Amino acid sequence: MLLLTGFVMAQDVSIRSDHPDEYVVVKGDTLWDISGRFLDKPWQWPAIWQANPQIANPHLIYPGDTISLVYIDGVPQLRLRRGDTIKLSPSVRVVDRDDPINAVSFESIKPFIRNIRVLSPSEFEGLPYILANTENRITATFSDQTYARGLNGQVGEEYVVARLTSIYDSIGDPPETRRVRPQKNWRVVPNVWDHNQSIFNTTSPWNRKAKNPIGYELVEVSRVRVVQTGEISVLDIIRDRTEVHAGDFILPANDMGYDSTFFPHAMDSTPDGLRVLATSGQKVGVGTFSIVSINGGTRQGLQSGHVFSAFRQGEIVRDSTGFRAGSFHEDAKVRLPEVYDGLVMVFRTFDDISYGITMSGSRVVQEFDRLRDPDERL
Repeated sequence: MLLLTGFVMAQDVSIRSDHPDEYVVVKGDTLWDISGRFLDKPWQWPAIWQANPQIANPHLIYPGDTISLVYIDGVPQLRLRRGDTIKLSPSVRVVDRDDPINAVSFESIKPFIRNIRVLSPSEFEGLPYILANTENRITATFSDQTYARGLNGQVGEEYVVARLTSIYDSIGDPPETRRVRPQKNWRVVPNVWDHNQSIFNTTSPWNRKAKNPIGYELVEVSRVRVVQTGEISVLDIIRDRTEVHAGDFILPANDMGYDSTFFPHAMDSTPDGLRVLATSGQKVGVGTFSIVSINGGTRQGLQSGHVFSAFRQGEIVRDSTGFRAGSFHEDAKVRLPEVYDGLVMVFRTFDDISYGITMSGSRVVQEFDRLRDPDERL
């Protein structure tokens, strides 16, 4: 955090013209919310935060505390005054305190996040999968049973059922990452005779491959428990987010890897070509607290908490009436300027893919939006 603070201090800090002189913290606030009351750029909160000398950790603030904006030698600073304190010389004890306020807590964005995993091609190949649902139903839900193939589990073990929603391909020279919807890129051979089971197998995923895959995105749809083992396992559906389909995959029910707290900040240097790959499965764009995937991950230096400005590329239009250099240019094609859509904060990273949540903006963030330093605002 010291390194982070030093970096932000080097930036120009923009104070909101309508900021309050003081703000009393309430339960449910985050540092992003509070800083947004004082700053045009909430991710710059470490640059103007000054700890009260009696507070050991400046990042622990509580409901009832008062945040004030002061100027020291012309430099803006946020100061903290503790609420509900009792002086016990020579120390200070805080009584009746709720949990401290986080920068941006996972709990505050959890309702908007689907449990997503990105697997490498080697991890994806050979996954166990749902063969069929009870009574050969198209879908199965909570309290139903379903059948898995290739699962080497024990009775009582719990697993995640996940659906393949995107394949990330690396194409071109230099390579560029694109998102392909699975149904557009699977090569499924229908009605393949399975000699081991003496049935026609129309759902086997082993033929589903992308041309140059770097990652397979799977989204959790339910949780299941093994009730009978064998070449085909019997599973009870014990929790669901949506229906289970034949062809869904089985994953270990381990920790999804989300951080408990995110500290929003800018990258030292934003990689060239960083952009939004997809927007919560929609092509029309997403508003605040919606999820986007990004064509960069830990290999490109992205970390949880990194904030970017999203810019929409201008459309190409015809200029049939324009005048330039004394001549008319009928039907000339002109690209409109880029426009700012909003802020995106990274909350989950994989090797080459990351996921972000839209934090603010006057327009919706769209697929193919370019991601830049958050200080860039047109």
